[in-house]
Amino acid sequence: MLHLSPFAVPLGLFLMIVLIVAIVSMKKMREKELEAHQRLRQQEMDHERKMKELEIEKAKLELEKSRVAKNV
Repeated sequence: MLHLSPFAVPLGLFLMIVLIVAIVSMKKMREKELEAHQRLRQQEMDHERKMKELEIEKAKLELEKSRVAKNV
């Protein structure tokens, strides 16, 4: 028959709890990391959209300036 130390079961339970807590913590950390990446990507896309809008506005102004210069 197998004889276990009286500390084997409590130690095993403790290690199992530590492992579960570590897995849950890693999952939460990964979720926060993914949220941060999504937020950064959204900010990047917003910035690109604003830059394109500014380029279009600049082109419109330059076109208007050239029209005014031709009429003078």
